[in-house]
Amino acid sequence: MSVVLTVVVAVLVFGGLIFVHEMGHYTAARIFDVHIHEFAIGMGPKIVSRTSKKTGIAYSLRALPIGGFVMMAGEDEETDDPRALNKKPVWQRIIITAAGGVVNIVIGFLLTFVMVVTMAHLGGTTVASFDENATSNAYLRENDRIVAIDGVRVSTHMDVVYQISRRGIDPVDVTVVRDGEKITVKDVVFPRTAVNGIAFGDVDFKFYQVKKTFPEIMKQSFSYCCLYVRQVWEGLYDLITGRYGVGEVSGPIGVTEQIGAAAKQGGTTFLSVVILISVNLGVMNLLPIPALDGGRLVFQFIELIFRKKVPGEIEAKIHFVGIVILMGLMLVVSGKDIVTLFRKRL
Repeated sequence: MSVVLTVVVAVLVFGGLIFVHEMGHYTAARIFDVHIHEFAIGMGPKIVSRTSKKTGIAYSLRALPIGGFVMMAGEDEETDDPRALNKKPVWQRIIITAAGGVVNIVIGFLLTFVMVVTMAHLGGTTVASFDENATSNAYLRENDRIVAIDGVRVSTHMDVVYQISRRGIDPVDVTVVRDGEKITVKDVVFPRTAVNGIAFGDVDFKFYQVKKTFPEIMKQSFSYCCLYVRQVWEGLYDLITGRYGVGEVSGPIGVTEQIGAAAKQGGTTFLSVVILISVNLGVMNLLPIPALDGGRLVFQFIELIFRKKVPGEIEAKIHFVGIVILMGLMLVVSGKDIVTLFRKRL
């Protein structure tokens, strides 16, 4: 895929996911009759802008495809406008703030449902056969139905693959149903592999397929979506604890390259990348980090619990520090992506 086409596809993916994120905030704000000044996709100078004669809301497309916003009265300043955000009950402000991230996760689930429906086969968690050089066959048996790995429940073959990949670098306890009895097999050893110096466990057996019924599709769709959320959360944990370094984090440039590679493969691969980005956008925005939706939610929950607002100037300063840190991190990661991209081209 050409560079231009890759960028176009990436902009469409990012733009679409940002649009639904901001639509979540926008829709919730309209439901609670909040005065909205502008709904914008992108940042920086305006390319196109139209103001509704009925509502007075400006709808804008801006030059830099790196975000978007819904500008509401009373969002970052005190005002006497009775329809301003700061005049609304705190529970309504919590819903408006959380709506963007929640919508991204819901979109992730809907796309996951589409992906599962279009799959030719659905895998279960029952061992069908072992690979030629398997190590786990010293512990597991064919027809074992795996229900948990190190105490973490699994319900699809992708759950099993992910948990073994993450935990299988060391011996793990595998809970299975064998001959109708649930047992825990201790210290199961799986093969290991390394990608960019990071160790992962390898699944060394194949799974039986399961019948493609509507209840099974719904179960697997929900399970896949939960798995994507877990990947984002545990990936952040691994970054903080040092299993992954900053070198493994991708910014917009790195993600654009991944989208291009996935689009070239098409089908399920491309869709899974879009789902992961959507869920990532939702989960990350809901984390309690200053300047993000989750950071604003922290102050709103403090107000809900203690019945008193944190002074606006204090909250503004905390969010400003968060913006500076996030922008600095984005610059570092983007610089790393550029260096990596040039090395690949040389």
